[in-house]
Amino acid sequence: MGLVFCPADGEVTSPDVSWSHHGFNLFREWPARTEGFALAEMAGFAGRRPWNSVTTTPAPLLDHPDDGGDIAPAQCAAMLPRLEAIVRERSQAAGDPALQRRIDDTHQLMDVMKYCVDKDIPLDFC
Repeated sequence: MGLVFCPADGEVTSPDVSWSHHGFNLFREWPARTEGFALAEMAGFAGRRPWNSVTTTPAPLLDHPDDGGDIAPAQCAAMLPRLEAIVRERSQAAGDPALQRRIDDTHQLMDVMKYCVDKDIPLDFC
């Protein structure tokens, strides 16, 4: 069982990205670490640190339940520059297979987010 991130347009030809729940958690740990905090210390992830103590534009993605819901196009637009910067910052060390996987996953997610922004439709967590 996994989850799919897709535009809320009902089109089967729209781009999407899918992860296992474990894979999505591994993905989320990467930008959290890059932003200077551990996902495990956050409320909702076994920790007690409140999300309002973290200032990062990817917070709506990192703090989102992985069992449904959506992210608004404006939130996607706000997150894209930071996700792109994270990929650029880390691409020099891309010889590491796990890091390369995170970079590839981020590129796929950004493609879906850009589509949602362009079409002004939410990003669905399915």
